[in-house]
Amino acid sequence: MDAVLSVFHWNILIPWIFSMIIGIFVGGAPGLTATMAVALIVPLTFHMTPIAGLAMILGVSYCAIFAGDIPATYLRIPGTPASGAAVLDGYEMSRKGMGSMALALDLTCSVIGGVIGILILIFVAPILAKFALKFTNFEYFWLALFGLSMSAVISRGTKIKGIISMTLGLALATIGIDITTGYPRFSFGSVDLMGGINFIPAMIGLFGLSEVFKYLFVPEKLNNPTITEKIKISFRSVGKVIFQHKSLILRSSLIGNVIGALPGAGADIAAWVSYGMAKKISKRSAEYGTGIEEGIIAPTSANNAALGGTWIPALVFGIPGDTITAIVLGAMMMYGLKPGPLIFQQNAQLVNQIFTVALFSQFFLFFIGWASIKVYTQLFKFPRNIVLVGIVIFSVVGAYALRNSTFDVGIMLAFGILGYGMEAYGIPLPPLILGLILEPMIEDNLRVGLIKSSGSFLPFITRPISFTFFLILVIIFFWDPIIKAFKYVLKKADPAPFKGNRPR
Repeated sequence: MDAVLSVFHWNILIPWIFSMIIGIFVGGAPGLTATMAVALIVPLTFHMTPIAGLAMILGVSYCAIFAGDIPATYLRIPGTPASGAAVLDGYEMSRKGMGSMALALDLTCSVIGGVIGILILIFVAPILAKFALKFTNFEYFWLALFGLSMSAVISRGTKIKGIISMTLGLALATIGIDITTGYPRFSFGSVDLMGGINFIPAMIGLFGLSEVFKYLFVPEKLNNPTITEKIKISFRSVGKVIFQHKSLILRSSLIGNVIGALPGAGADIAAWVSYGMAKKISKRSAEYGTGIEEGIIAPTSANNAALGGTWIPALVFGIPGDTITAIVLGAMMMYGLKPGPLIFQQNAQLVNQIFTVALFSQFFLFFIGWASIKVYTQLFKFPRNIVLVGIVIFSVVGAYALRNSTFDVGIMLAFGILGYGMEAYGIPLPPLILGLILEPMIEDNLRVGLIKSSGSFLPFITRPISFTFFLILVIIFFWDPIIKAFKYVLKKADPAPFKGNRPR
């Protein structure tokens, strides 16, 4: 108990809260990711105690993941990769004058998802870690393909346009050095293109800059307020919506935690998969993407729950679950700690402190996040022409800051023009981003799997987990024909037409 209470000493609590405030600002700036926020915090922890440093890292990561949804909701620019799915319904709710409600739901679901993810980490970490270790290249191939299949589910409009967008994303992701052969592909002699297309500048341009282009052609709207709030939020109104969708929150949090526990998957994939699954199961699936509560609750519950999941392989086996925990593992080794199975015996006090910090970070996140919603709501009430200038500045800074490259700024501009053109023809943008994110994971695991099996595709289907993913994919794509066939069989078997001929 003393070890747990010690985390509330002023020399831990003050930097902990300070880092969470930094996380809100970094996550809210387009292009400045949660990983970047953690990387910036780590040097500040060199001369701190291990738990003080880890408290800062945990605090900044949870806040940055949530704060990325603020520009996603108000400006249609994801602040972090994990906020990509929050754009779809969050921005549409903002356009209806319900942006504060969208962010309040977002914040509450992030906190609940985070708590569920941490409780799972505390009680079932070893079990989930063993399950995660069963994933090889064969299973990761199907996991990435499963995530990519969500593009067919989340797309609005015709499926063929969704497939066009997804294929374009996959094609653009092949640009750069082939990891297997080391040969440059589609680089056309450009040194910059040999590094491939970074999906963060692409995402900023596709969602954010394309929105700026829209208003350039409608100058009469530039003097209007960027957002208008038509409703006032309260704890009671938010709580009512949360209670109505409690099963969706639980399901999405579990999905996020399991995917987060798989090394290399991360919160962004968890958010997209959770959104797609929620839409597929929902009775209101046609309304997803038009600004409904379920479209916000599903991804935001999943991405913070995924953060708890990423710590499972990190603590139990010393395997990073994502880029954030990779930095954390380096920091822990810097502190003289060795993550792995023995950490629970050799450093039990520290592990308990980490769990305490993670849980109370959710409590602090709620109040810091609620205050930040109020601040950003007032900020975005400025005339649209002022805010659009700010969007362009932050977009350029965010794209440049990733690799200190003006080439990435050019990529952002090119994708802004591409996004504007795609939307003009009704082609959805999210499948393209999913293709960019998941193509390397699909290609690398397919190639390594084929090398392992000497060119045979059988292990991709015969292994139990692989076969389960394969079966789920078949059901997803052929669900409608299966239901229609089932209803047809029931109709044929219905004895109702013969009721009049039955003997009395």
